[in-house]
Amino acid sequence: MLAWSVVVSVLVMTVLSLLRVNVIIAILAAGLTGGLMTGASLTDTLDMIINGMGNQAQVALSYILLGAFAVTIAYSGITGILVQNLLKVMKGKRVALLFVIAGVASLSQNVIPVHIAFIPILIPPLLKLFNEMKIDRRGVATALTFGLKAPYLMIPAGFGLIFHQTIQDSMKENGVTVSVPEIAQSMLIPGLGMVVGLLIAVLFTYRKPRDPEDVIQVDSEKAEVAASEEKVETFGRKHVLTIVAIIVALGIQWYTGSMVFGALAGLVSMFAFRIVPFKRGDQVVSEGIGMMGTIAFVMLIASGFANVIQTTGAVDALVEQTSGQLGDNKMVIAFLLLVVGLVITMGIGSSFGTIPILAALYVPICVSVGFSPLATVALIGTAGALGDAGSPASDSTLGPTSGLNADGRHNHIWDTCVPTFLHYNIPLFVFGWVAAIIL
Repeated sequence: MLAWSVVVSVLVMTVLSLLRVNVIIAILAAGLTGGLMTGASLTDTLDMIINGMGNQAQVALSYILLGAFAVTIAYSGITGILVQNLLKVMKGKRVALLFVIAGVASLSQNVIPVHIAFIPILIPPLLKLFNEMKIDRRGVATALTFGLKAPYLMIPAGFGLIFHQTIQDSMKENGVTVSVPEIAQSMLIPGLGMVVGLLIAVLFTYRKPRDPEDVIQVDSEKAEVAASEEKVETFGRKHVLTIVAIIVALGIQWYTGSMVFGALAGLVSMFAFRIVPFKRGDQVVSEGIGMMGTIAFVMLIASGFANVIQTTGAVDALVEQTSGQLGDNKMVIAFLLLVVGLVITMGIGSSFGTIPILAALYVPICVSVGFSPLATVALIGTAGALGDAGSPASDSTLGPTSGLNADGRHNHIWDTCVPTFLHYNIPLFVFGWVAAIIL
């Protein structure tokens, strides 16, 4: 029962999410289910959820501040200039635009490591363009998720360096030494699976036009606000200062390694440069919370759920029970370990947070059956990444939804989670499985 509590709780979260139950309620229900199945009382389970929420407090604060910063940037009108130019250059080029979005998103992981912070700045102003071009927003979601995930799997720079070093440190703690270049070499094959998924999504699945009136019912209030913000902009002094503020935010984030300090520096700069009047401070923060507050709170609840399944020993029990039935067939072992990684990461919603857990359990198994260090890296890295795309609690899906649903036309589960799960987890699983066998 202890081992199965992880599987059942993740299924509860998935089913409730697919039934359009609010993702926060779905994750909370999953956490309570997992705790009760391990024998903990309802009160003890709730305490574990609440105590675990503190693990993501810094991330939640950074998202709210980034939301406020995004609001000030939108207020400056610089995003309107970007949209006007894109309308001229990309008019009618749906496929090219999706690849451009995937490329811009990729820069957010390695070159300019802002992660999802660019989405509420860039995407809402583009919604009018998406509607005019009849772009399927599910295609945009897959393009964004590709950029938020594939680069850090393959490229050891920015967030990619953090991911690869996390694998390196976690494996070293369990007796296997491997270099960062070797990790990058090993993760190249699973990463290529995501490239295949992107090509399928953009060139085939979501290539056809999709009329915006055919999607979910529009939130009229959001649509009116979006329409009211459309205006012609000409480049001027305030836009130059806005760019300076963005550079300040990126510089501070790079120097301190903290998104909180970076977002705060950018926000203060926007007020100091008088791009946004001081009297609008309360409004900016409120709109920032409205934009990114849901993501922040989902991350907190997901951290609480992760604390339940870790504290109760459910994750350890799941892997131990699975490993006890593995035998010595490497193909079967690799397959089952990846399935376990998919289930765990779907629940926790974080590749980075899952790696240390999986490494402690996978390394002894891989060593005992003769997997090479590179094959072990492929298994741990792929298992940690599986489920990140497609998880209702992952910032790789919450980020795209935050931008695409600014006018109420985009559903988090059916328009982001399901498309990204199908197009990325399936090829990632297959390519990761192949990498573990041939390396």
